[in-house]
Amino acid sequence: MPSVMWGRDIAEVYDITSAAMFGPAVLEPVVDTLVELTRGGPALEFAIGTGRVALPLSARGVSVQGIELSPHMAEQLRHKPGAEAISVTIGDMSTTRLPGEFALVYLVFNTIMNLTTQDEQIAVFTNAAAHLVPGGVFVVEVLVPQLHRLPPTELGRVFTMDDDHVGIETFEDVEGQISWSHHWMRVEGKLVRHSAPYRYVWPSELDLMARLAGLRLRDRWSGWKRQPFTSSSVDQVVVYEKHA
Repeated sequence: MPSVMWGRDIAEVYDITSAAMFGPAVLEPVVDTLVELTRGGPALEFAIGTGRVALPLSARGVSVQGIELSPHMAEQLRHKPGAEAISVTIGDMSTTRLPGEFALVYLVFNTIMNLTTQDEQIAVFTNAAAHLVPGGVFVVEVLVPQLHRLPPTELGRVFTMDDDHVGIETFEDVEGQISWSHHWMRVEGKLVRHSAPYRYVWPSELDLMARLAGLRLRDRWSGWKRQPFTSSSVDQVVVYEKHA
C-alpha cells in the first residue's frame, strides 16, 4: 500500500477544509514550542504541505526547509507571502536526504500515519536522525489510536459531524494497523469527498522506532501547551533527541 499523497483536488481546498488548524489558538503554541526547540538553529519540516507551520516559523526568524511528497501541496505554498524564504524539495520524507544538518526536524498533524507500513515509518525516523546535529531533536505530533471507542460489531466511528464536514474512521486491518479516514466536506457550495488509508502507531511503538534510529525520548506531552500525557490522552507531541 503506497504512502498517501494529496492530489490537486485536495490541495486546492486543503487550507479551507483545515481552517481551524490555522487559527492563532492552535498555531501559536506550535510555533512557540518549535522556535524554542531550534535553539537558534535551522529547521526541517517533513511533509511541509501548504506551509501552515513553516511560514509562521520562518516569520519568527527560523531558517526553514521542507520536504513534500505532493507537488500540488507545494504549489499552494509557493503562492503565499513569505514562501520565497523557504526551500521545498519534492520527495518522500522517508528517503529524501537534503544537504546539511538541522537543529530540529518536525512532522506534525498526524502525518506519520500517511506512511502505511511500519518499515516506512521506521525509515522516517532514520531519515530524521540523519538530518540532525548531535543533540538535535525530532518532534512528532500524532493522535493516540482510539480503537477502544469503536463499539462491538460496528464498522467505524464518527469523529466529526459539523454542518460542513462529516468525518468517519473505519478500522480495516487491525493486524496491519490500517484505518481509513473518510470525509464529506462542503467547500464553496460544492461537496468534496475524500477517503485515505492511515497506519496508526502506538506511543511505545514510536519510542522503539526512535531507538532503532539512534534517538532517545526526551518529552511526551498531550498537546503543544505541554500538557501532561496520561492514559486518557487522545493526542501526543513527542520530542526525540539525537545522542550527542
